[in-house]
Amino acid sequence: MANATQAQPLMPHATATWLVDNTSLTFQQIADFCQIHVLEVQAIADETAATRLTPRDPVRAGELTLEEIEKGQKDPSYRMRIIAGPATQRRTSGPRYTPIAKRQDKPDGIAWIIRNHPEITDSQISRLIGTTKATISAIRNREHWNMANISPKDPVTLGLCSQRELDALVAAAAKKAGIVAETDERLGSDRALMVEQLKAEREAAAREPATRPELDASNLFKPQARA
Repeated sequence: MANATQAQPLMPHATATWLVDNTSLTFQQIADFCQIHVLEVQAIADETAATRLTPRDPVRAGELTLEEIEKGQKDPSYRMRIIAGPATQRRTSGPRYTPIAKRQDKPDGIAWIIRNHPEITDSQISRLIGTTKATISAIRNREHWNMANISPKDPVTLGLCSQRELDALVAAAAKKAGIVAETDERLGSDRALMVEQLKAEREAAAREPATRPELDASNLFKPQARA
């Protein structure tokens, strides 16, 4: 059973995905560490989970040590302990604080936002990710010193922001930019025209007398004369 007093990984399901793919820990050990149900771990392993998440390395994130993983792999009854991070402080103003372990992921998250949400301004990205406008501009213009190694990745999956924060920012940016979802009216017009045409054809067929003897039931089964 999971320790209720232990902190939970920032992205428990993505962390569980990484542990399933990269360790020989039992499903119960992974479930206890990530504080999720063991059946969820089973679904991740069987690839039957509703959503396939990008694996999140808890060692790289500074939440777990290789020593803890090795202990768990040697002893199935061992319950791994998460590395306690600094106490969360309420943000007031200024750029977002990002743990050192995650700072190298910032360019990937910035590139993802630029590619998928061009309506979001550099100032908004700066506040969301906690970076400088110069860095954003360099990535946008493909002038970043490490551009060859930058791969766009969802900042939520990377743990740089929450899904709620990203969704709120996308909605605000779209509203400010006057972006409205496009709707194609042609389908509705074509459908209405098709209905009218079919209706006219049925009415015309109903007014015409039956003039096709081959459809007469008495002729369908009439024996044919043999030569």
